[in-house]
Amino acid sequence: MDFKLSEEQQMLQDTAARLVRDAYPFDKREGFSQSERGYSVEFWRQLGELGLTSVSLPESHGGFGGGVESMLVLTELGRGLCLEPYLQSVVHAGGLIAQLGSEAQKEHWLPRIASAEAQLAVALEEPQSHYQLHDVQTRAEQAGDSWKLSGRKAVVIGGQSATAILVSARVSGNARDEAGIGLFLVDPQQAGVTRREYPTVDGQRACELFLDGAIGEALGTPGDALTALRYQQGRAIAGQCAEALGSLQEACTLTLDYLKTRKQFGIPIGKFQVLQHRMVDMRSELEQATSMAILAACVADQPDSAERSRTLAAAKFIVTRAARYVAEQAIQLHGGIGMTWEYVLAHHAKRLVMLSHQLGDDDHHLKVYAGLMEVA
Repeated sequence: MDFKLSEEQQMLQDTAARLVRDAYPFDKREGFSQSERGYSVEFWRQLGELGLTSVSLPESHGGFGGGVESMLVLTELGRGLCLEPYLQSVVHAGGLIAQLGSEAQKEHWLPRIASAEAQLAVALEEPQSHYQLHDVQTRAEQAGDSWKLSGRKAVVIGGQSATAILVSARVSGNARDEAGIGLFLVDPQQAGVTRREYPTVDGQRACELFLDGAIGEALGTPGDALTALRYQQGRAIAGQCAEALGSLQEACTLTLDYLKTRKQFGIPIGKFQVLQHRMVDMRSELEQATSMAILAACVADQPDSAERSRTLAAAKFIVTRAARYVAEQAIQLHGGIGMTWEYVLAHHAKRLVMLSHQLGDDDHHLKVYAGLMEVA
């Protein structure tokens, strides 16, 4: 197969790489994290001005349609350890609105997401759900033309600064029924919504979302949202694999440079064969993760099927495993400096390890893959 990028794709990648390199130096990242919104408002605006926040959106609304183009942007954002909730707002929330929203909702929200005017968040997980999208205890009751939501959502990345939050809630049935789940647009500024904000281990910001009679606007038919939730989570997993790829590449590059420059007994430590073997193992994991990230990007926008779901589960499993291995080995090869707060590798390691706690860990996706093998 030919994995060479087209001229347009190469230009897109170069644009994203140049923006991250010039506008997102590591020494400013901590300041962005401690700011009111938890990321750089100026960098978010620049993403919109360059059209990068429209890449994952449908072509009918000014986007590129996702796929490999989306992967290229996310890889560069991962390489720069960018804190902006691109994955949550553009890929995940934008995809849900494009799939479930009415024409009026699409016309209102997708152009605003594409221009970075609006930043959305997705609240699907609950304290007890453990990656199961159908385990929903938050309730929605119809009140005229709108719905009243009550419940709690956990670890809403970017929710502390979101213009609107997409919330899954149950309109009928018991807590773990697959039927009866709806998706609702909630204004977080209204009465009845409380957000408890906190920093995540890898430097992003998130919140716990508490709903007490909050008004929500339904997306699609209330009660039939689960299929779309699972499909769009698959697209988000492909995006997350791409983001991890950039961080993996940078961790390997930093480690190789360190082995070439750090001297012991008068020679670079990269001359020692045992360390060379470890570096080769890291590169092997990186190449495997690269292949799976490309495959995930290629199938993410395909029609829903067991084969697509199986491929995405395999990609998340392999990339998560590679991320953990590379993070651990990079720190081992660096020694104590690899854990230092002021050194960028420590932050790449945190990001790579925390991947498994978002959108399902490796055990979860291995179980999903095994279950889908029975269908194949």
